Amino acid sequence: MADAYKLDCESEAVDCRFIIQSEDETEAIELAKRHMREGHGQDYSDDELRKEHLQVV
Repeated sequence: MADAYKLDCESEAVDCRFIIQSEDETEAIELAKRHMREGHGQDYSDDELRKEHLQVV
């Protein structure tokens, strides 16, 4: 079974229920970056998202 990459924004921001999950790590990171920029006004690097927020499920 392939790995999936997940970002659960609710675990970071209590008032946000946004969840990203993809089998493609690059796609998951791009979607997460866009959501964090547009939804929360915060910019994250790929490495920051990968190390601090992205879960492998």
